[in-house]
Amino acid sequence: MEHCLTHHKLLPLPSPISTLKPRSAVNFSPKYQALTRRLTVVAGAGASSHCEFSSLNSPLDPRTRSGKDLSSVLQNHPQLFHLAVAQELKQLADERQDARCRRNLSAQSHEACLHRRIAQLKEQQCQIAVEDVMYLLIFYNFSEVKVPLVPKLSKCIYNDRLEILPAKDWELESIYSLEVLEMIREHVTTVIGLRANSSVTDNWAMTKITRQTLGQVYVASILYGYFLKSVSLRHRLEQSLFLESQDLHLSCRTSLQEMSPHGIKSLIFGHIGKIQSECVGSNRLEKTHGKLKCYVMGFDPETLQRCAKLRSEESVNLIKNHCCALFGDDAEMGSPETDQVISTSFSSLKRLVLEAVAFGSFLWDTEECIDSVYKLKEN
Repeated sequence: MEHCLTHHKLLPLPSPISTLKPRSAVNFSPKYQALTRRLTVVAGAGASSHCEFSSLNSPLDPRTRSGKDLSSVLQNHPQLFHLAVAQELKQLADERQDARCRRNLSAQSHEACLHRRIAQLKEQQCQIAVEDVMYLLIFYNFSEVKVPLVPKLSKCIYNDRLEILPAKDWELESIYSLEVLEMIREHVTTVIGLRANSSVTDNWAMTKITRQTLGQVYVASILYGYFLKSVSLRHRLEQSLFLESQDLHLSCRTSLQEMSPHGIKSLIFGHIGKIQSECVGSNRLEKTHGKLKCYVMGFDPETLQRCAKLRSEESVNLIKNHCCALFGDDAEMGSPETDQVISTSFSSLKRLVLEAVAFGSFLWDTEECIDSVYKLKEN
């Protein structure tokens, strides 16, 4: 990984890792269509340039009518946003299913090829629309904690210098438990070399990094946030199941007076089994009730990979499109200026890393929410 850091060494990244017709379910006034607020970018003279947030914004604009309608609702009627999302997802699921049914019914007819192609196009259209919905749900989660997404870097870079203000560290860290936050802070230290207890001077020290390396750090941090969300929920579930099994065991105890001779024999052998299970159970108790970090360290490679893998194709596309919009060139989203060397502060790097981790965590929640209404395509 090519990089150039003036004060700290950047360490290796951690391994864990079309248009749709208007919807009848939700009606919007024309004045609410595609009202995308822009972020005010203040570029000071010389090296004092920075990116200042004055309103909500996102690097990636909605590509479908569904996304533009929901974007309008989010900007103008946020209290109706989740209702509009539910209606839109239901409509998309119904349209996709209708196209599939027509394809199946016409399988033996001379129009089979036509309906197969229509179903394929509808599938693609719905997938892009759902990706827009997912992105806006993530956007909504950021707005709930009063954190605007960093806009396209080309709007924040002046004379090859990047500065992102305000930092929003506290808001971005407030969404996690202490155990998860501890692991996130270790991740920040690993990828940018900034310790959790660094001084103000260290935070505002300048460093150099290529746009390509910055993009790699951002993507890795999204995946790490996704991974942490997955394992923390798994950890909590195992703790809950273990406690429930302990309560069930206590409730099933039977006194000796109620036992028949056959029952006493069963109790004796059951006691031996209980001693053995307690030995095993103590290890499990230590594992499930220990720190999340220790719990993750007990994973075998297969479990690690399963928890880190993105579950849907939509998530893969969403990360790719978001990062291309954030780090890519204005004229052509897919052509990032990978060789550009940027001067920035460690505070700005930390801001980007924390945003990426939160993006990954919100992405996991969004997948879970949408998949219950609209079945996502397995990755």
